[in-house]
Amino acid sequence: MVVGAGSSGAQIADELNRAGRKVFLSVGPHDRPPRRYRDRDFVWWLGVLGLWDLAAQKLGAEHVTISVSGAYGGRTIDFRRLGRDGVKLLGRTEDFDNGVLTFADDVRKNIDAGDANYNQMLDAADAYADAMGLDLPLDPQAREACPDPNSLIYPIRSLNLVAEGITTIIWATGYKQDFGWLKTDAFDDRGAPIHQRGVSKEPGLYFLGLPWQSRRGSTFLWGVWHDAKFIADQIAIQRVYADYDGEAAIVPSAAE
Repeated sequence: MVVGAGSSGAQIADELNRAGRKVFLSVGPHDRPPRRYRDRDFVWWLGVLGLWDLAAQKLGAEHVTISVSGAYGGRTIDFRRLGRDGVKLLGRTEDFDNGVLTFADDVRKNIDAGDANYNQMLDAADAYADAMGLDLPLDPQAREACPDPNSLIYPIRSLNLVAEGITTIIWATGYKQDFGWLKTDAFDDRGAPIHQRGVSKEPGLYFLGLPWQSRRGSTFLWGVWHDAKFIADQIAIQRVYADYDGEAAIVPSAAE
C-alpha cells in the first residue's frame, strides 16, 4: 500500500508493481506534466512558459504536488497506465479503524484533474512553439490516452489490510515544517515563518527554500537561486548599515 502519488509515491508504486508485488496506490490532487514533449524536458517547458516564476498558486492548490518520474531515463507518469499494468488506484486516504483503511470518493476527480493539467501544458507548449517558430518534432503519441482501469470504473472505498494481504504501508506524503528548534519570535500562530522574500522579522535571520517563498521555483534547484541572490544582497546591505560610523556625508551646495 503506497499512500501519496507525487513523484516519489508514483515511482515507488511502479517499481513494486514491476517487481511482481500486489500494489495499491492512494492518489490525491496533483499536477502531471509530461517528462518530455517535442524533444524538450518538462523543466525546459516550465521555464520558457514562465511557470517556474509564478508568484502565487491558485486558491486551494497550495499543497498540489508534481507527479513525474526520473526513472528509466525519465518517464511521464500516467496513472491510467499504472492501473492498466496492475496497480489498484484509490482516492485520498481518509481513515483507519480496526484494520480497515477508508478512502475518499475522489480518485477519478484527482486523476481527471491531473490529466487536464497535462493537456493544458501540451497545449501551451504547442502554442509557444508555433508563436516562436520553433522547429520541434510533433509528438502525437503524447495525447494518446489509456482506457480506464477497473479501479477507476469501480472505485474502492475501503480495504481490509489482512484480507488483502497488505503487510506494508509506505507513506509518501512529504514532510511538515518544524522550526521548533529556533527559539525566536519569528513565526505565526501556525508555526510558519513571518518573512518578506525570506527576510525574517527577526534581525539577522533569513530563510531559503520555503514553498512559494517568492515564486513556484523557490523549493526547486531550478529556481532557488533567485531567492539566494536576493538574500545575499540583503545580508550585504545590512552589513553596510552595520559598518556605518555615524558620520553623514555632507555635499557642498553649488553656491559654495
